[in-house]
Parts: sequence; C-alpha cells; structure tokens
Amino acid sequence: MDVLHMKTLKTWTVNKQSAHHLELLVDNQHHLCLYVLEDNLFRVLIRRKGELALDRTWSIAPQQDVPWEGRHRDDLSGFTCPAWTLEQQDETVTISTEQLRVTIHNPLWLEWHYRNDAGEWQPLASDRATSAYLLNAHGDGVAHYLSRRKDERFYGLGEKAGNLQRNGKRYEMRNLDAMGYNAVSTDPLYKHIPFTITRRDDVSYGLFYDNLSSCWLDLGNEIDNYHTAYRRWQAEAGDIDYYMFTGKRVLDVTKAFVRLTGKTLFGPKWSLGYSGSTMHYTDAPDAQNQLMNFIRLCDKHAIPCDSFQLSSGYTSINGKRYVFNWNYDKVPQPKVMSRAFHEAGLKLAANIKPCLLQDHPRYNEVAEKGLFIRDSETNAPERSSFWDDEGSNLDFTNPQTIQWWQEGVTTQLLEMGIDSTWNDNNEFEVWDGEARCNGFGQEIAIKHIRPVMPLLMMRASLEAQQRFAPEKRPYLISRSGCAGMQRYVQTWSGDNRTSWDTLRYNTRMGLGMSLSGLYNVGHDVGGFSGNKPDAELFVRWIQNGVMHPRFTIHSWNDDHTVNEPWMYPGVTPAIRSAIELRYRLLPYFYTLLWQAHADDEPMLRPTFLDHEHDEQTFEECDDFLLGRDILVASVVEAGQRQRRVWLPDNETGWYDFYTHEWFSGGQWITRDAPLEKLPLLVRAGAGLPVSERISHVSVEEDNKRELKLFPVKGVGTATGLLFEDDGESWGYQNGNALWVEWEMICDSSTINLKVKSRGDYRPAWKALKVSLPIGEQRQLLVNGKDGSEWVV
Repeated sequence: MDVLHMKTLKTWTVNKQSAHHLELLVDNQHHLCLYVLEDNLFRVLIRRKGELALDRTWSIAPQQDVPWEGRHRDDLSGFTCPAWTLEQQDETVTISTEQLRVTIHNPLWLEWHYRNDAGEWQPLASDRATSAYLLNAHGDGVAHYLSRRKDERFYGLGEKAGNLQRNGKRYEMRNLDAMGYNAVSTDPLYKHIPFTITRRDDVSYGLFYDNLSSCWLDLGNEIDNYHTAYRRWQAEAGDIDYYMFTGKRVLDVTKAFVRLTGKTLFGPKWSLGYSGSTMHYTDAPDAQNQLMNFIRLCDKHAIPCDSFQLSSGYTSINGKRYVFNWNYDKVPQPKVMSRAFHEAGLKLAANIKPCLLQDHPRYNEVAEKGLFIRDSETNAPERSSFWDDEGSNLDFTNPQTIQWWQEGVTTQLLEMGIDSTWNDNNEFEVWDGEARCNGFGQEIAIKHIRPVMPLLMMRASLEAQQRFAPEKRPYLISRSGCAGMQRYVQTWSGDNRTSWDTLRYNTRMGLGMSLSGLYNVGHDVGGFSGNKPDAELFVRWIQNGVMHPRFTIHSWNDDHTVNEPWMYPGVTPAIRSAIELRYRLLPYFYTLLWQAHADDEPMLRPTFLDHEHDEQTFEECDDFLLGRDILVASVVEAGQRQRRVWLPDNETGWYDFYTHEWFSGGQWITRDAPLEKLPLLVRAGAGLPVSERISHVSVEEDNKRELKLFPVKGVGTATGLLFEDDGESWGYQNGNALWVEWEMICDSSTINLKVKSRGDYRPAWKALKVSLPIGEQRQLLVNGKDGSEWVV
C-alpha cells in the first residue's frame, strides 16, 4: 500500500459545535471532529464521508476496562472534557484550553501550541502545511503528515529493534511471529503500539493513533524536495483518529498514555520470581520426568525458583501442536505433576495457541459451531500457515468462541492444576484482509482489528482464571497484542536469537516497551534460538535478566541443548548469586509493581527519564534504572571485566551497591566487573527494602526485612515506600495490605528515619531492620530514638 493513490484533504468550513467538540466539513464530504478531552489532551477524528470504518476501540480505557465488544468511539466517559474557547478568523479557527491550543488552517493543516510556566504560548507541533491528511480515493488507506523539527527526539512505538531513540527510521506495525529475529534490525515484530513520544528541552508530547490496521511510521527516513522535513503515519485501512497530549517531561507523557489506555495489572508476587522454561522438556518423549527433574535440580543446585512454563510440546501429536490436547504418552499424569510442583512451591503456566491445525481432533466441531475467522469469499473457515501446516484462527469477537476457549482453559488446564496461561503464537497472521470476524454481532474485516484478537484472547484466559480462583489475582503472559494489553498480562520480547547483540538491544526493547505503557516486561534470558550461549554470555545475560520485571530463562536451541542455570558447572555459583540477588531485592521489585499499578510508574526506566536536565543521559547506552533508585550497568561485551558508566547528574550522588563508595553525579566512573559481578549503583537518598534468602516466594518463610539506607551526604530529606501483602489476594483493595512510608532527614550529625505505616496486613517479619552504608559515621535515629529497627 503506497501514497500514490491518496487524495489530500483541503478546504473546510465549520459544520457544528458542541460542548466537547468542534466539527468541520472537509471538501464537502468528510467530517473532521476535534475533541477537547482534558486541558492538555485533544483528539482528532476524521469520518470519511461522515462514516467510521470501525466504530469501536479496545485501546482507550481512561477509567475502567472497555466492554468486550469494544468502547464506542463517541464515548467520552472517563475524560473531564473541560471548558474551551473558540476563535474564528477568515482562514483559521483556534480552540484553546488553559494548557493547549490548536489552530486549524485552510487549506487543512493543524498547528499546536502549549502554554509554558510563564503563561506564554509556545509552538508545540504542527502538521505539514502542504498536504497533511490523505485518504485513499478508491480504497482504505489513510495517512497523516507532521512537520519535523531538528530539536525533537522520538521515542516509543513499543517493542522495536535497534536504538531507543527512533529518529531517522521507518517502522511497520504488522504483528508477526518473528522467530529468531535480529534485535538490531528486524522489523516488524510482535506488537502493535503506534504511539510516539516527542521530546524537546522545553516540553514533550505524546501522539497515539487509535487505529488497529497494519501501519507505518516514518520518523525522518523519507525526504521530499516539495515539502519541509516531515514525519508520517500511514495505515492500510481504518480511520484517522489520534490523541495529542503534552507533558513537561517524557515521564509525564508515558504516565498519561497509561491513564489513556488502562492501568497495569497487579499480578501475584510469585510472578516476579525466577520462571523456568524450555521447549526441550515438553518436546522430550518423557516430558513429565524431565519436568519433575527440574524441581530436583533447582533444589540440588540451590537455585530459587517460583514457576515453570510448559512449552507447547505437552499438546503434541506426532510433533505438531494441538491446543487443549494433552499428550498422555509424554505427560501420563498431569495432576500428579502439578501437585509435585505445588508441593515444591512452584506454580505452572501452560502454553496455549489460538489457531487449530486443520487435523486438530476438535477442528470439525469448532468449524461447525462457526467459531473461526471466516474466508472473505467462501465463508468457510479461513486457513493460514501455522506451525508446519495450515490452520484456522479462533475468532475472539464471537461470544461463543470466548465461551469455548474459557471451557478449554478451565477443563484442560486449570482443573489439571495449571495456575496460569501463557498466550502464545497469537499474532493472527491472517493475510486475507477481508476475512470476516463476528464483531460481537456486527461483522468486521480482520484488517481492522488483527491486534485486538490477542487482546481478547488474553482477556478470555484471564476471566477463566478469575472464575476458577476468584480469591487470587491472575497472572498471564502474552506475546502479541496492542495498546491496552498491560491491563491483562505480563509480556516479553519474543523469540530472540542468542548473541551479545541481542543481550544489548533487548534491553533497549524493554525500555521502549516501558516508555510505551508496557511496564511488566522481560526477555528470553540466554537466547531462545540459535546455538547455546557460551558460559560468559550466559552469566552476563542472567545478570541483566534478574533486573527486569519478568525473569525467565527460555530456549529452543538449534543445537538441541537446553539453557538451564546449572548448564555450566564452572559458572553455576555466579548464576546462583545473580538469582539470589534478585530474590533479595524482591521486596523492592514488588513495591515497584505496586507503584506501576497504583501510580502508573514505569519499573524499567531509561536514565534520562529521571534526569532530563543531564544531556548525556540521552546518548544511547546499555544502562537503565530499575525504579528510580537502582542504576544497572549490565556488561554486554565479551571479555569485559570493567564497566565504564555515566552517573546521571542528580543533586545527591550515587553509591556503589557493593562497596558503598559514594560518587557525585554527572561524571564517568569505571567499576570492576569480574564475571561474577553485575555493576550496580544506588541513588543517594534511596532506601532499598531487601529480604534474606528464600527458595521461593512464601509469606511464611519471608520473615526478615531490612531497609538499606543510602543517605544523602550533608543536609537533605528523602522519602520512600515499601508495599507488602499476602502476595496473591485482592485484600489490598480493602486495606488488607501494609504500606510502610518512610522519610529520611539528614544533617551533619544525624540520620533521622521517620517511619509510619497504614493498612491491616501483618507480614511474617515483625521488625524492619535499618542499616547504613559502611563507613557512615552519623547517628541513626528511628522515629527519633536511637536504634536500628522499626517494629511493625
């Protein structure tokens, strides 16, 4: 699809005005609606010939989740819709709130201004004045062009290969099963998030295109002599419907995007533990033995672990995979196996796929019920390539399909003792764009809603889990999806390839997802495809992986090996040490997950997110922040035994996590990085809650808690939070949790920690032990008294 058959929208007149939007009539046939949703959030929607190609959205959820059948595009609930002013002149009309202003020019292009701290209007963004809005005159395509400024940095777009900054590149959103992708260059990948953050020194803004058809975003790759520098969004089908919103900082824009598309799921605490996985075990003829052996080997090698993910081999018939089918030759006693995992303190997640191969034992039954996406011409089940054969994809816009799926999840997984669903291979590669979907009774072509299918699949799985265990918070994983998927699942960067480059660029992919509203993310640690990692790469990958919200070692190695923590005896101690560090930091991770859910705070953060005044933090690097407090300087090069790291310029400085040596911010330092060590720094002013060694998440065993203080030098005040609950129930909604808030007041002679708590929950630990860095001479006071602990 190209722009050659596109027609530019040009002249307009004001058609009508309502309390919350202005409508223009464009070229005597199209309607441009400009909605004022918040003081700093506007929306532009073009109705082609007065109609919408798709009258619903599944991504916009500012207050609560959308209905199954989608949220009507005219629905403005959840927005404050503030007062605005209208000023009309000969060739322009201007709409203003307190913070944002848009001027619509004739011929059609929009010019945006924001109000700065001094109360002055400043340029924010503008459409390209020469041909800004284009519609395909004879088909479906749409495009939008903006002018591009030299001082803009572009971020976002979710999970993308290459650098974190997106300037000068062109990207495509078309969900693909990109097995063994190159993390530097492969595009497109698994997810559909046409959201960009534009960052300038004075202001940042978000631009989200609420369109679910395949699309392209050109951020300066293309140039044209007849137009000023521009950027382009272009979609194969659907509507031009975009949200423009401002933020003082990039962080404000990211948080606003999460408020727009829905809150992060607050999963159980065990989902933050180490999750074992490999294709190898479930593909083996004696899969149950191999899986049971994993429990024994974790114990033998003293590797803490909380869950295991069953790859799809447990569903196989003659080497192919069939969802909701147990291969009882490989796994003769699923319930016995589940019980063994549970007794060892491990949970099980099972891989499920939304496509039934044409020889699936239940294919005909499902086809007769009309539960598949249908061929555009024959109305028979649509057939697409899938896992070494052809199959038909389930249509999750059909309520009967949802019911069938949930019954399968319940009877074949949950009743067998499986705790959670791993929703995989859900890219819905149906290339007959006109293939028909039920649309909850209002038929829709697949080209309009492909990435909604995985969203509805994960939601169906989630609701099945909730019905089965209503007292427990659900945990799910999904590989594919679109904006809003954070409401249901944890995700990861798909089937990566084993290499040092992947280790380096997966980190950037995770940060890109975090900036785009997907906070609970990780990677297949060690590499999924290719030959096994060597011992050094494996150690470095695990050290990096334990610092991500999702920590899973997963592989399907070409050389038929399996990535396991004990695969190289010589480095097993270093790997055990890295995983133990993860478990010590679980109270910190869990508090971050709570803050992601409650306050829309990203867990993984590029260093510039909290230090925008420091120009160096915008340079591409291999560092990231875990929360605001831990600076992770992963080693991503072979043979490297020292790591040079830039300390972001802050007022308080940074401590070495291990030696407690203090450094001022805004400088390069070099840290020793022997193979067994991951260089970490901690922000001065932080307090890190840590636990003692546990073999898996257990409310009873987790009976010691320490708050490691890293006080500011000299005079200063800092605050922090520790969140605790039973790790799996909904009790926090009724106050049955523990929020420990602390304030650290430092002067030349004392460090006074003021601690207070709220909530009814009482953890197994009875006292919070407070510690200071080695060499800290000042007196520690806890709530004004000399001492080193606080009693719950």
